[in-house]
Amino acid sequence: MANKVRTRFAPSPTGYMHIGNLRTALYAWLLARSSDEGTFILRIEDTDQERYVEGAVDLIYKTLADTGLVHDEGPDKDGGCGPYIQSERRGMYKKYAEELVEKGAAYYCFCDKDRLEELRAIQTASKVPPKYDGHCSRLSKEEIQEKLASGVPYVIRQKIPQEGTTSFHDEVFGDITVENSTLDDNILLKADGLPTYNFANVIDDHLMGITHVIRGSEYLSSTPKYNLLYEAFGWEIPKYIHCSPVMKDAQKKLSKREGDASYEDFINKGYLKDAIINYIALLGWSPGTEQEIFTLDELVAAFDVSGISKSPAIFDVNKLNWMNAEYIRKLTIEEFTEKAMPYYKQAVKRDVDYNLLSALLHDRTEKFSDIPENIDFIDTLCDYDTELYVNKKMKTNEEVSKDALEKILPVLEGLTDWTHDAIHDALFALIESLGVKNGVILFPLRVAVSGKKFTPGGGVEIAELLGKEETIARIKKGIEKLA
Repeated sequence: MANKVRTRFAPSPTGYMHIGNLRTALYAWLLARSSDEGTFILRIEDTDQERYVEGAVDLIYKTLADTGLVHDEGPDKDGGCGPYIQSERRGMYKKYAEELVEKGAAYYCFCDKDRLEELRAIQTASKVPPKYDGHCSRLSKEEIQEKLASGVPYVIRQKIPQEGTTSFHDEVFGDITVENSTLDDNILLKADGLPTYNFANVIDDHLMGITHVIRGSEYLSSTPKYNLLYEAFGWEIPKYIHCSPVMKDAQKKLSKREGDASYEDFINKGYLKDAIINYIALLGWSPGTEQEIFTLDELVAAFDVSGISKSPAIFDVNKLNWMNAEYIRKLTIEEFTEKAMPYYKQAVKRDVDYNLLSALLHDRTEKFSDIPENIDFIDTLCDYDTELYVNKKMKTNEEVSKDALEKILPVLEGLTDWTHDAIHDALFALIESLGVKNGVILFPLRVAVSGKKFTPGGGVEIAELLGKEETIARIKKGIEKLA
């Protein structure tokens, strides 16, 4: 097992899948898939019951399934290393904590809450970094046995060497060495018998044969303590791959409160899942080429840990918009219509040719949530300002536009065939007969039928979409407004 790559994604069920979490899952999945017979494991870390959110586990399953990051082992796929839900493993940690006590790498701590709070207060007042003072590590065997026999509540703490250094190698950040004196004797096993997050991680990763640990760089500071545990047990240390955070800008992390931090948020904003995964892959990883658009299979082929950057990744929503638009353009009109339909229904209540509408929007849409605002004129023409008709580039003003609409009206009223080509040919025949620039006729038509300066498609396309009766009514209204 040790020779084959085994990665894991170990989320806590505390809500929607954060973008940083999804990137960790993606990199772990890519590393497993890019290796011969690699295994990607899903482990649910739910020991922090206070933060547990009902339904969050189902969301984790759904997100991984939606994005194609299918796990090989997990709570629903036993590969022989289960249970894969941490709370169901609670009975197995105590013996490992007690083994560390026997080895001298951990100790029973009987300090109550009052003593710990007093210690912290003294350290804070002295401007000393708060950490446990090792008081219980100096108890005699007799004192320990007496307290255990008396039923005094205890935790088990890791015993960090007082002197020397601990080093580890990270595949991204290289060799890192810390002074042992800076490390705290953290709790491994809590008074209720449950392990702390850091202890459970080490035990579970070893028992599940994890060879590569991919996680956020916020865990770099904890890694020396993990290594001391591995060494105390005599276990092989996995390869570490720490990823720098995803930032909104140079100072600010992505924020759940601002609705820009979860996969679900982006799906609800009208982004395509393939575009989201493609973009997330490039947040802090480079393939070493100019290629930016990748299928999942292409990412598997290109992925290499050496491409992961030490620098924080800036989440550029404009870049995501561009990438999403590239994916949207790959959709057929029918696929586009299917995905756009919920947004059409938000903005349009009247009968329209949706495929015709999709043809107008297909190459002009960055994300589907933009659609309602772009087509809100279809149902109801807003009470627009006639200054919209003034356009220096098109050489139009209110007077020119009124004249144009008055000339357009009889031409369109006379049409018996209301198709794009018929409308187009009639209007261009009018333009030719008047000897004017196209915009002198077409721009006032666009404003009259939409009440907007910018629309998906021009006046011809909008007229075709609205139908003859509505188009004629809006042109007449335009003439009245300009009178």
